[in-house]
Amino acid sequence: MAFFGKVRNTINLLKNIDLDQLAKINKQIDLQEAMQTLGQLDENQLKGLMKMLKTKRRKGQHDLPPIDGDFYNLDLKLSEEQRELQLKVRNFMEDEVRPLVNDHWNRAKFPFEIIEKFKKLNIAGVPYEGYGCPNLPFLMEGVIAQEIARVDVSISTFFGVHSGLAMGSIYLCGSDEQKEEWLPKMQRLETIGAFGLTEPNVGSGAAGGLETTCKWDGENWALNGQKKWIGNATFADVIVIWARDEDSNQVKGFLVRKDNPGFKAEKMEDKMALRIVQNALITLTDCKVPESDRLQKAESFRDTAKVLKMTRAGVAWQAVGCARGAYESALKYTKKREQFGRPIASYQLIQNHLVEMIANLTSMQTLCFRLSELQDQGLLKDEHASLAKVYTSMRMRDVVSRAREVMGGNGILLEYDVARFVADAEAIYSYEGTKEINSLIVGRAITGYSAFVN
Repeated sequence: MAFFGKVRNTINLLKNIDLDQLAKINKQIDLQEAMQTLGQLDENQLKGLMKMLKTKRRKGQHDLPPIDGDFYNLDLKLSEEQRELQLKVRNFMEDEVRPLVNDHWNRAKFPFEIIEKFKKLNIAGVPYEGYGCPNLPFLMEGVIAQEIARVDVSISTFFGVHSGLAMGSIYLCGSDEQKEEWLPKMQRLETIGAFGLTEPNVGSGAAGGLETTCKWDGENWALNGQKKWIGNATFADVIVIWARDEDSNQVKGFLVRKDNPGFKAEKMEDKMALRIVQNALITLTDCKVPESDRLQKAESFRDTAKVLKMTRAGVAWQAVGCARGAYESALKYTKKREQFGRPIASYQLIQNHLVEMIANLTSMQTLCFRLSELQDQGLLKDEHASLAKVYTSMRMRDVVSRAREVMGGNGILLEYDVARFVADAEAIYSYEGTKEINSLIVGRAITGYSAFVN
């Protein structure tokens, strides 16, 4: 009876099989091997497979556009070599940095192991000529800043402080001897730099109110005072310190070595943003600096401002990177996250947020692209850099806020990255000139009236 039952089941099975379809499938896969594989699956595995096979294909499901924050294809304006470098930095950040940043951000630790790997990129001192520097357009410095910040703003800040502010101070304000001594080894990341301008009581008022002083005692310069929020300073080999000359009342720059007597750097704790960045409170107590370590071409705050104008463009690009990272993370999430049987990316309210985000991001990118073109043409003015910093930092805030919005409760979890971008955006919004200060710089340029308090 068992035999006849099997025959009967086989006949019924054959009646329900489309032999033409079976022959078609047999041309594409080995049916015998497929049957053996299916026979090894347990009941739960078979049920899962059938559920997947029965799921109806959603319209456009297999042909979704790639996740790309460059909506206007600005990358096409780069040369082949520039595009190659951009992708080289992007791959480095994805492969070497992304896997470890959330853990280090959470613990407020710096991943020192990446410095050796960073060296291979050969990107420190991007726009500088000579001293082993790449001598690439300022546009590429901006693109690189964007790519690094797209994955992590803290690592971008580390790099910007070293390559932009510290190396830039020496490049613009140092003597030939000082450039030869410091820039080649800083370009190779064998020596790490920091930049000390901001103080506990002086941020935006640095132009006329530095409390850190310097005085020539006949043999050395004696520096006294404090600097606050100084990125990289807990481990930097050289820190550019800006101080007010007690005799001339002018601002001067100094190369303070980490082992200088009278120099002390204490790590700042309990930050809610840029937690990977090792910010320090620096205390200078009769810190002796020889004349050979005074920046020879820094005689007033105008020289300090030259450095800030050059690097402020990079910070604007950094804001673009932060916004792009948040946007791309949120878009990826909305395509995978399902509610009511559909990806949330298919809902109108979510799409409205995404469109607002990509519109903000695209306007930021095009503004910064033109800003870098002006810089490469030697036409960059303070107000150009300030407008970029004002606009990108505001639009960045909106983008990261919407990114967190579309992710709901998961938007505050580090594992999805957006929470980190939301927090780090607050730091970008404040440093390298607040919105208010940069607005006054632009306001003065377009009205002819200075609204600064004298």
